Amino acid sequence: MEAFKQHTGIVAPIDRANVDTDAIIPKQFLKSIKRSGFGPNLFDEWRYLDHGEPGMDNSKRPLNKDFVLNLPRYVHASILLARENFGCGSSREHAPWALLDYGFKVVIASSFADIFYNNCFKNGILAIILTVDEIDQLFEAVEAQPGYKLRVDLEQQKIFKPEGDVLEFDVEPARKTSLLEGLDDIGETLKQADKIRQFEQQRQQHKPWLFQDLSD
Repeated sequence: MEAFKQHTGIVAPIDRANVDTDAIIPKQFLKSIKRSGFGPNLFDEWRYLDHGEPGMDNSKRPLNKDFVLNLPRYVHASILLARENFGCGSSREHAPWALLDYGFKVVIASSFADIFYNNCFKNGILAIILTVDEIDQLFEAVEAQPGYKLRVDLEQQKIFKPEGDVLEFDVEPARKTSLLEGLDDIGETLKQADKIRQFEQQRQQHKPWLFQDLSD
């Protein structure tokens, strides 16, 4: 996964609480496990007027012109602003895959469902928790100013607003390091590759029968 240090992007607001993972990526799109190709179906039931199915040509589907991601001012958004309990519901990892494939690098909310929150970090998305008051202020600013951008600095753990204000956020040190280094769980494990090989060699020396070819 890509390393995350800083990101500046347009903010798109999803002004709803308790947005579940079935709304983020509906269940009919979960057949694929390739981690890519889900962006066109992000928020599918809100984004389109018809029922979506895998393999459909999304460019020909009727759009819900009132949905936030279909508004011209948010077309190139890469920071998602949400309300409390974002990502609740089932534990599908396809939800952060869809957000990332669409182009979102950061999700900001007053709270997240635990599994979704963990999955964001495992897939290179920075999930930021702010207070309800701070979230309210951001919603007001985004609504008032088309093209509203934030600069997010993970190393400093700060969000820089265009009007000059700075918001600070907390992030667990291990998650921060993984994002800064661009390492998912497999990458973190491979950092210990030398120790793993040493263990395997020692185990083979002390218990050689475990490594015998049983097909002989």
